[in-house]
Amino acid sequence: MNSRREKIFDEVGSDTLENLGEGEATTYHATLARTGKQWTATVRDLPGGRLVRVQGASWSEVKQNVVDCIFELLPTEPSVIALQALPADPEAAAALAAVSQARAGRVDAEQAEREAVRRAARLLIDKGWSTRDTGSALGLSHQRISQLVPRTTG
Repeated sequence: MNSRREKIFDEVGSDTLENLGEGEATTYHATLARTGKQWTATVRDLPGGRLVRVQGASWSEVKQNVVDCIFELLPTEPSVIALQALPADPEAAAALAAVSQARAGRVDAEQAEREAVRRAARLLIDKGWSTRDTGSALGLSHQRISQLVPRTTG
């Protein structure tokens, strides 16, 4: 079983995410507002100055409807589109932005931790420490150390 410290090595890091997409994504901005029991999304930055309004019963449904509508309206199908959905309510938008910033900070911190652990593990192994001692000092299993710093055969 992996410890909490080891789980960050099993997650996709920002270095991996950067290599996933081919080409540039076109980002569209949607403003979502609650209208009765429905959500209404407005997208203003479509090609040709088009404005689109779509509805959905839930936040996720209206976002999917926006994406479907964008694909229907575009003359050619782009390889990747991104949708930035923000609530029309400024207070709600600020709360969601705070969550996004906190999550981005966590991702950056986890990437920094992965890099620091790899450097420390490599240094300790190169100084003759065993994988068990290195793992114990770093709070990781010796198996994880072996994955992070494979022994080189000379």
